[in-house]
Amino acid sequence: MKIRLSLSVIYVLLLGLSASLSAFAQAGKTSKTASDRVIIGIERLVTPEFLPYLQHRRVAVLTNHTGVMPDRSHIVDLLHARPDVKLVKLFSPEHGIRGEADTHVSDAVDPKTGLKVISLYGKVRKPTPQMLQDVDVLLFDIQDVGARYYTYIATMTAVLEAAAENNKLLVVLDRPNPITGLYVDGAVGKNAREPVTGPNYLPITHGMTVGELARMFNGERGARQLPQAELLVVPMRHYARTQWFDQTGLPWVKPSPNMLNLTTATLYPATCILEGTNVSEGRGTLQPFEFIGAPWINGEKLAKQLNSYKLAGITFKPAQFKPDSVVDGIRIYPPKFVGQTCQGVQAVVTDRTKFESAKASVYIIHALKTLYPTQLEWKNSRLDGLWKTDVTRQRLQAGDTPAGIIASWGPELDYFKQVRAKYLLYP
Repeated sequence: MKIRLSLSVIYVLLLGLSASLSAFAQAGKTSKTASDRVIIGIERLVTPEFLPYLQHRRVAVLTNHTGVMPDRSHIVDLLHARPDVKLVKLFSPEHGIRGEADTHVSDAVDPKTGLKVISLYGKVRKPTPQMLQDVDVLLFDIQDVGARYYTYIATMTAVLEAAAENNKLLVVLDRPNPITGLYVDGAVGKNAREPVTGPNYLPITHGMTVGELARMFNGERGARQLPQAELLVVPMRHYARTQWFDQTGLPWVKPSPNMLNLTTATLYPATCILEGTNVSEGRGTLQPFEFIGAPWINGEKLAKQLNSYKLAGITFKPAQFKPDSVVDGIRIYPPKFVGQTCQGVQAVVTDRTKFESAKASVYIIHALKTLYPTQLEWKNSRLDGLWKTDVTRQRLQAGDTPAGIIASWGPELDYFKQVRAKYLLYP
């Protein structure tokens, strides 16, 4: 894509750069200054290197409350204020554009800008050709959490497909993987050795950023002879795969109502699997995904069973909790056992660098099946949807050991890692 810049355009670029630098100065009030923290994609968007891709073009943004600068100024407000960018509409993912919905999201109007907000987490999951008629550029800026279960990358994939099918430029603003870009684990949903064109082909933890995922999904579409999008990933600076989110110098903005902090994100790949059972994963508390329990569970026995597996980097202690329908001021989708006291355990991460959350998901279900074979209810379609395969569930129900099930992941994981390596952006 060749772009010729007039003197007037260059002047606007310099103005944008000045505004960006001003925002950087404000961001310096966080734990690190811009010179020694990770620089995210949104910060680089309004520099001369990338701004020309948006200038004097009609732009639609898929974002939510996490699409912010380090000083928490929002991408929608930043672009709407620019006279050289024509922001025409907004798309919202699960939880809505302000991150306060915990059910299916309806279309709306953004009160601050007056722009139409089209939900991609309701009846429509992918922008239609009609929705894109007045759009030249699609822009994605959302913080992911590094687990396949999380729906934001599925929504990004749908937008990528729409961009490919309708000849639109897709710009993805990259952000860190909170649980590092190193940990790759879990059953691979679809058959091995198929092109990795979407979340259904990922293991539970993929060890990639959203920008890297977009590159992979788009690149692998070619292997399926599907149309590829014109894709631009705006990469981060000063980011390394070894970094946890609290090492980036960036402020944590909870990506969804139940993703309260980095501890939540660390445990989420392990305990989200409980959504496929009648056991609570701690939703409805201020420590979601840290708790495992139900009114009929004995916490002492469950802690003893889980600790007997000697899983690295984690321990379990007896606990009790009472789920509520409001968490941190936001009304959430009604969790299990609202208002009832649940007995169970709290998962405590003792060494996050050794904790293998995808493997832990299998041991957690195995422990519950061992102790409560009659009380445990298997929601087969939900479990299979989370694991993206029915094999793990069927083998657990048949009495196979967790170690044997985990060992069977090897060939598919090896293939995925080979594909993944082609699309990585950071050391």
